[in-house]
Amino acid sequence: MNFSFPTETVKEGQVSVVVPKLAAYVKEAWEYAPSKAPVFYNPAMEFNRDLAVLAMQTYQKKLGREISVCEPLTGCGIRGIRFAVEVKAVRKVFVNDINPEAAKLAQFNVERNKLASSVLVANEDANLFLSRYAAPRKRFDYIDIDPFGSPAPYLDAALRALRNGGLLALTATDMAPLCGVHPNACVRKYGGKPLRTEYCHEIAVRLLVGCLTMMAAKHEIGVEVLFSHSTDHYIRVYAVVRYGARLADKSVRMMGYVLHCFSCFHRETSRGIISPLKRDCAECGAKLNVAGPLWLGRIADEIFCSLMKREADGRGLKQERRILKLISLVQDETEAPATYYVVDKICDKLNLSVPPLTKVVDGVRRAGFQAALTHFNSRGVRTDAPANVVKEVITKLAT
Repeated sequence: MNFSFPTETVKEGQVSVVVPKLAAYVKEAWEYAPSKAPVFYNPAMEFNRDLAVLAMQTYQKKLGREISVCEPLTGCGIRGIRFAVEVKAVRKVFVNDINPEAAKLAQFNVERNKLASSVLVANEDANLFLSRYAAPRKRFDYIDIDPFGSPAPYLDAALRALRNGGLLALTATDMAPLCGVHPNACVRKYGGKPLRTEYCHEIAVRLLVGCLTMMAAKHEIGVEVLFSHSTDHYIRVYAVVRYGARLADKSVRMMGYVLHCFSCFHRETSRGIISPLKRDCAECGAKLNVAGPLWLGRIADEIFCSLMKREADGRGLKQERRILKLISLVQDETEAPATYYVVDKICDKLNLSVPPLTKVVDGVRRAGFQAALTHFNSRGVRTDAPANVVKEVITKLAT
């Protein structure tokens, strides 16, 4: 088939697809080729797609039956095609894109991989497409929302198109609003205030889950996060949705605020949707800054992480070591409290030399608190110890 733009063939996972030749759309070194190409394809998201395959296979095995899958923003179709080929017991994959060129290329790639009977390609607005499957017997088991920007505009339609017990995967690449660079945009899109802190990427995940929780509650649906991660330029969340007003109420009770002191590193959480009245830091008396409302519950499930690692073993994924390292780090911090401390940031403020991270973790544990590394930041320590204890441990190690 001839296309009106230059193409090339790429191999990813177990599939081979035709994609826009991105090199043809870069004139300056700083230009972002995927957004300039006539059909969206981002090679940097292979890691994201690898993890999606593992998460979906883990979820399918927990269900123990065939599943139906939907990707309403498919681009060249590579994600949906990988699902059809690499995940066992997928009955049907529905992919869609509003761009006619994308739908044409996705259809070509479906036929190229001999999947015409199992992958259906559509060409319409994503929300309209999802709404066509909102009736009880038409809904999907798994929906993957992977937009260029925010997934927020698609949440309502996606929730209505998910079965009871279905899995929703969300990517957000609009990190500037979520990390507090553009707070007004974050409040508009996600219904919560961000904070420019050292743990802003975790706040971003919690804001996204919080937005999903409140949207789901309107439909009397509760959510449970099975896995989430912050990687490169995006965050990613996998959440199971379950029908019922009581489950929705239980999820809403996991909402609250993070209160942060920029003066002494103190931080605390406050449960409840009503804005916290407390404004002064308990440690130093400075004004507390507030992020939220956002999700204060778990942002990953330890058993699900363990099953994902088992799925990764022996698949021969190109980035297997990186994948296993990420899942292990996420698994280790599932039971830890919200927020983390970045050792370098504390040392910089206190004008100290930076001690080894492992010694900081050991020191905090010896002080009687839990401590774990975090995947959000390679220099981060997640702990229930108060800021003054963490600073004390670091000061002792640095002198």
